[in-house]
Amino acid sequence: MTRSPHPTGPFRHLVDAFRVGKIDRRSFAQRSAALGVAAPMIAMITHGAGAQDATPAGEESPDSSRSTVGTENQTRGEGGELKLIQWQAPTQLSPHVSNGVKDFLAALPVVEPLMHYTPDSTIIPNLVTDVPTVENGLLSQDLTEATLTLLPDVVWSDGTPFTAEDVKFTVEWVQNPDNSSVNFTQFEPISSVEVIDELTALVTFSASNPFWMTPFTGTSTGYVYPKHILEGGREAHDAFLSAPVGTGPYVVESFTPNDQVTYVANENYREPNKPFFSRILLKGGGDPASAARSVLQTGEFHYAWYLQAEDSVLRSLESEDGPGMIIPYPGATVERININFSDPHTEVDGQRSHKDTPHPFFTDDAVREAMAVAIDRQIILDSLYGEDMSVATNIVQGDPTVYSPNTDWEYNPEKAAQILEDAGWVAGDDGVREKDGVRLEMTYATETNPLSQKTQAIVKANLEKVGFAVQIEQVDPGVFYDGSAGNDQNLGHFYWDVNMFKSVPSGPRPISFMETWYAGPDGRNIAQRENDWTGQNIQRWQSEEYDALFEAAQKETDPDALADLFIAMNDEIILNHVIITLILVGTPRGMSRQLRHENIQLAPFSYDYWNIANWNFADA
Repeated sequence: MTRSPHPTGPFRHLVDAFRVGKIDRRSFAQRSAALGVAAPMIAMITHGAGAQDATPAGEESPDSSRSTVGTENQTRGEGGELKLIQWQAPTQLSPHVSNGVKDFLAALPVVEPLMHYTPDSTIIPNLVTDVPTVENGLLSQDLTEATLTLLPDVVWSDGTPFTAEDVKFTVEWVQNPDNSSVNFTQFEPISSVEVIDELTALVTFSASNPFWMTPFTGTSTGYVYPKHILEGGREAHDAFLSAPVGTGPYVVESFTPNDQVTYVANENYREPNKPFFSRILLKGGGDPASAARSVLQTGEFHYAWYLQAEDSVLRSLESEDGPGMIIPYPGATVERININFSDPHTEVDGQRSHKDTPHPFFTDDAVREAMAVAIDRQIILDSLYGEDMSVATNIVQGDPTVYSPNTDWEYNPEKAAQILEDAGWVAGDDGVREKDGVRLEMTYATETNPLSQKTQAIVKANLEKVGFAVQIEQVDPGVFYDGSAGNDQNLGHFYWDVNMFKSVPSGPRPISFMETWYAGPDGRNIAQRENDWTGQNIQRWQSEEYDALFEAAQKETDPDALADLFIAMNDEIILNHVIITLILVGTPRGMSRQLRHENIQLAPFSYDYWNIANWNFADA
């Protein structure tokens, strides 16, 4: 048995002293390092621990701004073609209706957020001149208003001026339920956007909002859409799905869904010496090992995203004299098994997994608890993931001040069998347990890749040992993460008993991430046909206690009380066995030695290409 890390003892006292101002940032960092606290964790606290801490980058944090090394004297397009490989191919390029990271990534060279999270979780301006704060007068003391001052002379890629009208339009577009935006809940607290002038928008929230920055920051929710394009309605958005107009450094030249995207430099980009590359080829498909090989050994590509392969496989592909290298990703991501609380095998009103049709056996907590105890997570870690990762006991990750001290894990198949026995689940002649005519038979789905399949095999063997029957299914990643309403093999439909995947929190206090388990009034946030399966709660879990905690966290402005709410939300999920956490993952990437490493700037709460305007070659 192991217990999750939690800031207790000397480190807890340091955190408390820093938060009340008894010690400065430098002293906190030095003393924490002396206690063995990892640098990324120190940075999380000093720059991103408080949900309402939106301090712009300053002299104390030289690494918190965008890295632009070697860009000063370069010429736009002189670098030729940049080749990116994503073994999960993009399906569409409109981020406000995207469910998969693969699609966010493919949109990022074109469509931009107003503000970004940097590697140390600081918020920095992108399309605004300043990050709103109480100190600079752009954020009201009660957190009900934020003034967004846009950069001057920014134009969309078609030459149309970028104005505050676009910000207002984006908010209203996402809030319109007819558009089925996955970010609807995150924009819901906005009561109005007033256009003060062409470059100024006043955002008013319906109540004090400690997460005021969420709709405007980062690569999950912060994107701005062009009013002059999308005011054309559904047909205009249908075209935008494959050829978006943005303010970013590139424009789409061609797009083949589930295959590849080609981009060319945006000649209207606001910085005349950028981007360095004239073209980008983003190639999808294949598997993590072949993607790694194409960067680390053959040099065919410059960058490979998300190398979800066995550690031993990746290390065998890397060599000191090879064209590429493995670089770590500072992730706060958990590989997890998700329980379906609805019945995926019974059709109601033309859909399976209906939110009001309970699952035949996962409504019994004993079954879910037995599953958690039956799975040998240490074997998964040791045989597949490598020493740089760890078993996960919490779903809230990235900020040690909100790690729950109340969770643990154990592998005990005898105990798992006894839990089922005590709950009346009796083994039949074939070893599969049943109760009242219901057998513990399940379908278990995940994306197709070797690491996931090997994890599935271990879990299947563990569960069958204690009386489950497990049917494994694999789905192509381009289908699994595709949010199309007509795709019944995706996460939103969840037409299996359990599935397995990992996802990336959107910030150090990820309220949008915690929306994943929020049902909302009348189950509004549950993925169903009525919302084109874009509801964020794909597990169909409905808990009044959790919903109350989530709604309280949306309004809580006191950092300590907010931390307690995040811990409480985490505990509701973990202790009720809503999910089964497996491994805390920082999935590596592959990078050509030609690329300037400093400008890649991988960040735990930003997707890989967030700084692609500044990517260049090391000798540029």
